[in-house]
Amino acid sequence: MAWPVLVFDIESIPDIAGLRQLRVDPEHFTDEDVYKAWREERAGDGKSDFMPLHLQRILVISCVFRNAEGLRVHSFVDRDNASEGKVVQSFFNALEKHAPQLVSWNGGGFDLPVLHYRGLRHGVVANKYWDMGEDDREFKFNNYIGRYHMRHLDLMDLLALYQPKNNAPLDAMAKLCGFPGKLGMDGSQVYAAYLEGKTEDIRRYCETDVMNTYLLYCRFQRMRGGFTETEYEQEIAFVKSTLSAQAPAEAHWQEYLAAWK
Repeated sequence: MAWPVLVFDIESIPDIAGLRQLRVDPEHFTDEDVYKAWREERAGDGKSDFMPLHLQRILVISCVFRNAEGLRVHSFVDRDNASEGKVVQSFFNALEKHAPQLVSWNGGGFDLPVLHYRGLRHGVVANKYWDMGEDDREFKFNNYIGRYHMRHLDLMDLLALYQPKNNAPLDAMAKLCGFPGKLGMDGSQVYAAYLEGKTEDIRRYCETDVMNTYLLYCRFQRMRGGFTETEYEQEIAFVKSTLSAQAPAEAHWQEYLAAWK
């Protein structure tokens, strides 16, 4: 398996400020009022209250970065409710610097479109990411944008053979493969946790999710021949030792390792 690899996952919340720009609500409406009115209108029309992708505000981007020097888990977090643009730019800067293999679970269906819309809104620059062969001929046939290219591997999409009806949940597949799966919360609970000021809990949850994705990617590499059985077992052991070293400072890794039977 070739390194570097960057596995990523985002956590987002409703962009109420953006929603206000697109609606005509009374000025005295609070954010809660605006969101409630929108949800009631959607329910009245028989539509889902899941916020459209262009109105998903990015709160956390968590990454597992693996190269020849080791493995690192890192999160870009909007902790002051004013740094979303910086968070998105920092993520794309990592791609510009390392040009890694990019890996996600449903990244093509959710994470990347959200990053596109928010990057456009904040004036983010991502030259390498958007290169489809204009600057680097190598990217003409293998770039981050092409659905059937491998420079960005949406593992869920590929395993489903690009048929949405075949999609499997990350949590289920992680547990079926012997990994911990989701811990602490799920995506439907993120906004409530944010309103309670639990941004760090959301960051920790996102990190365990992205670690599940990395472990499934390793298992996929074993299946496709990118790892031998011995190399796979060595990588799994290396992940465990890396997380064990971080566990004293980060309690969620203690919980994660305890759940990893």
